[in-house]
Amino acid sequence: MAQRAGISKRTFYHRFPDKAALFGAVVHRIIEGLRPPAGTPLYEGGSLEEVLRRLARLILRAVLMPMALALNRLMVAEAQRFPELAATVAREGGRAEVVGQIALMLEREARAGALAIDRAEFAAEQFLQLVVSLPQRRALGLGTPMTEAELDAWADDCVNLFLNGCHFWQPRAPG
Repeated sequence: MAQRAGISKRTFYHRFPDKAALFGAVVHRIIEGLRPPAGTPLYEGGSLEEVLRRLARLILRAVLMPMALALNRLMVAEAQRFPELAATVAREGGRAEVVGQIALMLEREARAGALAIDRAEFAAEQFLQLVVSLPQRRALGLGTPMTEAELDAWADDCVNLFLNGCHFWQPRAPG
């Protein structure tokens, strides 16, 4: 690898003391390449439904990029040997930030009486899972990958299902 980079092994290992550090640097670089360009409106500019539709499309496009799929495969294959790799992905992947922002929007809507939820962070996690899970599985070879039109329809259907579920959701009984 050092030869491909045009540097000596000594320089390479000075920069990366072990495989975990190398994986961490690679993961960081991949994740930075998957983020939307600075200034892309993510959480503002429209109704909750419009924002969630836009987010669903952006998230789908990011997680289905070839580098994101390669990172997913790497993480699954190496997480046992390099648990810090999964921690790096979790820390730098931005999922917590996205969940937090969606949860804030959901809490705002719940306070206004537009949604019936009491655990906004849980709902935000479920939204991301709903949007990403099947298209990502299919893109990883567990089915036929979705076309762009199918992905857009999927995003819309996920937002509709999620928001309709939140309208009819009943809080669980304590205890």
